Amino acid sequence: MAAVSSASDTGDPRGRHPPERRLLLLGGPRSGKTSTANTILGDEVFDGGTETTHSNVGHTEIYGRRVTVVDTPPWAIPADPADDAEADNNDNAGAESDSPRRPPPSLDSEGPCMGAILCPPGPHAILLVVSVTQPFTETERRAAEEQLGALGGGTWRYSMVLFTGIDKLPKGFFIEEHIANTGEALQWLVERCGSRYHAFDNTRKETEENTQVPELMEKVEEMITDNQGWYFEVNELILLEEEQARRALEEERMRMEEHARQREQMIGGPPRELRLLLLGWKGVGKSSVGNCILGRRYFESGQETELCLRRQALVSGRRVTIVDTPGWDWFSVRRTPKRIRQESQRGAALLRPGPHTLLLVLPVVSSLTARKRRTLVAHIETLFGDSACLHTMVLFSCGDWLGRTPIEEHILRGGRELQRLLEYCGNYYHVLDSKTPGKDRSVSVLLDKIEEMIRENGDKAFLPIQTEWLSEESSYSSDNTEPEDDCRGCQLQ
Repeated sequence: MAAVSSASDTGDPRGRHPPERRLLLLGGPRSGKTSTANTILGDEVFDGGTETTHSNVGHTEIYGRRVTVVDTPPWAIPADPADDAEADNNDNAGAESDSPRRPPPSLDSEGPCMGAILCPPGPHAILLVVSVTQPFTETERRAAEEQLGALGGGTWRYSMVLFTGIDKLPKGFFIEEHIANTGEALQWLVERCGSRYHAFDNTRKETEENTQVPELMEKVEEMITDNQGWYFEVNELILLEEEQARRALEEERMRMEEHARQREQMIGGPPRELRLLLLGWKGVGKSSVGNCILGRRYFESGQETELCLRRQALVSGRRVTIVDTPGWDWFSVRRTPKRIRQESQRGAALLRPGPHTLLLVLPVVSSLTARKRRTLVAHIETLFGDSACLHTMVLFSCGDWLGRTPIEEHILRGGRELQRLLEYCGNYYHVLDSKTPGKDRSVSVLLDKIEEMIRENGDKAFLPIQTEWLSEESSYSSDNTEPEDDCRGCQLQ
């Protein structure tokens, strides 16, 4: 971003037009931007009773100088993982959060950066409005930093913090004390703005003693002088591209919300938890599939799994619990050691009161012979009973190997044995690219299919734990496993 001076900054030398100053107001929800804009303009130019959804511009004249003020929609507060976890715990406990979340912007609103276009060729001062009555945490600090970054480089030298609501401070309590007591996030913001700040009481009437607006303009003039008369030049093309990207993300969010709403209507609301058991041969990528579904590296891939391991995460609005199990022999149940067979059953027992779905992991790169198919079916029925097929889904791993080939075409090419296996599983199948954990959108589709299976199973929504699965408590898990990795003593949340 370039910064230049112009005749409008210093005034027409013939004095036909007063010098102009352009102010851009940015801030979060309930920061008091609109009231502040009205205070500067000296009139109720903007409607302060409703939330601003589009940028508005107003003009006034202060001491012979034309002043342009742009009010903008509130910036979005980025999601905080800690807040999400706390909110989820509150939801589970039936409690309400002390700080209600502001809903994300709709497609009817625009991003605050678009306001910069309304004060061409660019603002002399960017006023970051912060209410002293609202907490200013690390989340709000990141929101301010992201908003200034969206405008472009070099914005901080034109920025000033404008505090509102100072009438709510205790009598005799100065704004400097508020800055010192609020915490590092607010102190960082003030320092990033070159320690430039001002305080407003938007409840004060226009009186001779009310000098807060002239004092603000004096500080703006000092900043302009420090910047050698330059202003922040707006690149409209970049801002328009940013706005298009923001709207595309908002459209995607709304689409996902509508999809979730339709899903809840279809199956009567998803269960609070989806319990999944990963099963299959040795070396088929079960651990990688688990990491892909949970969105991060919870299981060690690339080495043989010896013990069952349970991990849990929030995925697409569901609490997903996965147990990874040791692999079976490819050709015979008898050649699978008894310890491994018991470990598979104990893996199911970790998912009390029982797994919703047995995910049978099958690499798309492997061929399926009649013997291999019979061995897979024999493992499932021997370990989990004849009704386990109602809860089994084939999950193809190494989906990236398919390229642009549809999975349906791969199934047709796979021959009769693969088709018979899918028929055994009620034709429930899915394919994942386990090389990109957390980035595969088909994970959400997989969970939708699992919930569809749960609905189809009706009152048999999950595979109940059998008594024999709990017998002979394993001594294997106590060896070679860190305490936090052994989940058998945990209670599912």
